[in-house]
Amino acid sequence: MSRLADSVDRLSVPAPAAPIEPLTGFTVAVTAARRAEELTALLRRKGAEVICAPALRIVPLSDDRRLRAVSTALAERPADVVVATTGIGFRGWVEACETWGLAEPLLTGMRFSRLLARGPKAKGAIRAAGLNEEWSPPSESSGEVLDYLLQRGVSGLRVAVQLHGEPLPDFCAALRMAGAEVVEVPVYRWTTPEDVAPLDRLIEAVAAGQVDAVTFTSAPAAAGLLARTRVTGAERRLIAALRGGALAMCVGPVTAGPLMARDIPAVWPARARIGALVKRLAEELPESAPTLPVAGHELRLRGQAVLLDGELRPVSPALMRVLRELARRPGQVRDRAELLASLGGDADAHAVETAVARLRAVLGDSRIIQTVVKRGYRLSLDAGDCPDR
Repeated sequence: MSRLADSVDRLSVPAPAAPIEPLTGFTVAVTAARRAEELTALLRRKGAEVICAPALRIVPLSDDRRLRAVSTALAERPADVVVATTGIGFRGWVEACETWGLAEPLLTGMRFSRLLARGPKAKGAIRAAGLNEEWSPPSESSGEVLDYLLQRGVSGLRVAVQLHGEPLPDFCAALRMAGAEVVEVPVYRWTTPEDVAPLDRLIEAVAAGQVDAVTFTSAPAAAGLLARTRVTGAERRLIAALRGGALAMCVGPVTAGPLMARDIPAVWPARARIGALVKRLAEELPESAPTLPVAGHELRLRGQAVLLDGELRPVSPALMRVLRELARRPGQVRDRAELLASLGGDADAHAVETAVARLRAVLGDSRIIQTVVKRGYRLSLDAGDCPDR
């Protein structure tokens, strides 16, 4: 074979298809204020389309007068027990006290306190300050810290609890009922973002069914999102979406608290880490899409795209709604009225026929969606998979 012929032959070989990542075709919302760029990058590496808008804003520590007053009181009269709930919060507390000249007396007092760390990051912050923790639960659970204290007795003790962005009423109330004097340390506060427009757009996208999962890395972010919907009037629609198609993926059970209080199901990884959150999400979302054997093909719905025989095919939101309606009862006839409803109130009588024609073009095989004369349409499940019609 000549060099030219060999060269032409090599050029005619198609390039291998790009690998399908676990989150390819899915849209994920990020509500984090801190580390949002890191979380977004990890999700995009897994193939996700990302919508990002902080659900809250962190108030600078040095501007918090209440924290200064509490720190002054603890420097003058140290606590018997100090509970550190977050690494960034404990470090920020010490850094803020440095600006006020309170760090040295505060840390000196803590050397004689029993220090408990809710998790490894809080433990690391305690050690970075030159202190040593007495104990830290393997579960990273505030509840386990509370059990530890109550079992050993807190009656007559002064207990300082570093809050992690929002009050811990049950935790602190249980200590007070057991006889402790509780000093709540508001290390940082959350408030509404200065620009709420991106958050409002994120909420609307979730409520409209355009988002497959919403990630939360703190309880205040979850509470902030819900609070904003009460202002915009989107509360019912957003909660319906989170109870329905959109997955609420949290970094841990504490973060999920505000959601579960509204009967919103939430999922979290075994370890409260951003990387673990992305890994769990990359397992959950693909598994939520069943594989359908249709007209000799393997069809799998993914957010705003489909996998057809392993090939990704983007689908517009309107067409995706029709396809999802057909896939809700694969193999069964769906009448035109049902499919028309999925297109929305503005659709006219011919919209279903147009949508089905466009779907067939996107899928590349007209046999996948079968017309049933005078009745409607159905997905053509392969023999043996089709239910009674």
